[in-house]
Amino acid sequence: MRIIVVSDTHMPRRRVKGLPEQLNNALRDADLILHAGDWCDMATVDALSPYAPLEGVAGNNDGEALIKRFGYRKIVTVGDVRIGIVHGHGVKGTTESRAREAFARESPDVIVFGHSHIPLLKEMNGILLFNPGSPTDKRRQAKYSFGILEVDGRDIRASHLLFD
Repeated sequence: MRIIVVSDTHMPRRRVKGLPEQLNNALRDADLILHAGDWCDMATVDALSPYAPLEGVAGNNDGEALIKRFGYRKIVTVGDVRIGIVHGHGVKGTTESRAREAFARESPDVIVFGHSHIPLLKEMNGILLFNPGSPTDKRRQAKYSFGILEVDGRDIRASHLLFD
């Protein structure tokens, strides 16, 4: 299963006229889309939904409609793989530590999170930590980015697609 992972789209923005071409191209082959929050507008849900089933969580910049629809934290099961999704915002610790803490009792196979806009891929204590970065708001990063998870049984492959 091919999963496209996004976060921190912060749409609409003045300079963003929709989803970037690189993301649109990847979405055409998606079996599932995960969004780790800071959609900022239900129009982002509408832009992603035609491509594949969509799961996600709300972030600190999302309004009531997005919070009500998605909540702040969830676990999605893809075959034999459990994927925790959380935005990662808060006041104590780092974004990564808050994401890990959100699932401390469940121990999913993967934790997808956002908030920092910084792409991250690492394993800690047998859990894959994955921040896709942002496809529309790179902040101080050199490139825009999103993530790809390939799940085949218990095998998980994760990568980032970086672009200008």
